[in-house]
Amino acid sequence: MKRIERLKIMTILGTRPEIIRLSRILPTFDEFFDHVVVYTQQSYDYELSTIFFKELELRKPDYILSVKSETIGGQISNILKQTEEVMLKEKPDGLLVLGDTNSSLSALIAKRLKILIFHMEAGNRCFNWDVPEEVNRAVIDVLSDYNLPYTQRSFEFLVAGGIHPSKMFITGSPLREVYKYYHQRIEASPILKKIKLKKQKYFVVSTHREENVDRPDRLKELFSSFNHLAERYGYPIIVTLHPRTKSKLSVVKDIHPLIQLHKPFGILDYIKLEKNSLCVLSDSGTIAEESALLGFHAVQIRSNIERTESIEK
Repeated sequence: MKRIERLKIMTILGTRPEIIRLSRILPTFDEFFDHVVVYTQQSYDYELSTIFFKELELRKPDYILSVKSETIGGQISNILKQTEEVMLKEKPDGLLVLGDTNSSLSALIAKRLKILIFHMEAGNRCFNWDVPEEVNRAVIDVLSDYNLPYTQRSFEFLVAGGIHPSKMFITGSPLREVYKYYHQRIEASPILKKIKLKKQKYFVVSTHREENVDRPDRLKELFSSFNHLAERYGYPIIVTLHPRTKSKLSVVKDIHPLIQLHKPFGILDYIKLEKNSLCVLSDSGTIAEESALLGFHAVQIRSNIERTESIEK
């Protein structure tokens, strides 16, 4: 009998949200495909990314790149150059990318090399071209051979953009499977006891986006709001400091004693914190999915969002 060779699929990822969302897909691809995992280290920080592979019991990537640069153009250039080298060496049949990160722009190289492109989390739109991720997601949607939107709304945005429905499949969010798989470990997390918190009697804050962090006036306004929140409720406010936020924090001169600044938590600890908080305030693109699936209250601290379903009745 003639041996059927397995398809070779390459997955390229570079940020913490990508690792989390793909955490149940990566081992499945390992089982059914000749699977090559490429990690770009786009937002390089040990606590933010590398530790997640170990914490989520994922194997080490086949390729770990170094794309760090002081400029956006430099980083994107490094991503395109280095992922091209890997694609030319591995010659995959298909490429999987998720979302709207600079790492996902590697789809441009795959298109030029005639590699099939599968884009998870396709079709999200905030309709503001000043948002860097909006540019990325629109480009990747057009380049992709198959778009995999989470919702009917995203599907409709893709159709309106001229993409044929036969090239799209609504998949839903992969987070449900992630939470289900790690449920027991999340519940076993000792983080509340470790930092002395009581259920429903603290807030969680996470901010890292350009619109909030790179504008000193905006960052000061946010922390002024957090100060008022602490004053009004008398509850601790747990702020997780993304490296980008930490580097800009010197402009904030007044921080309430109840505000606790923490380095990034592991994913299981962070989910435990979210689930048991009074409210989460975040500019994360995924907070809408997280709050809907886990049932906690959340406020999006952003001017524009790409998951508009989350603010509709």
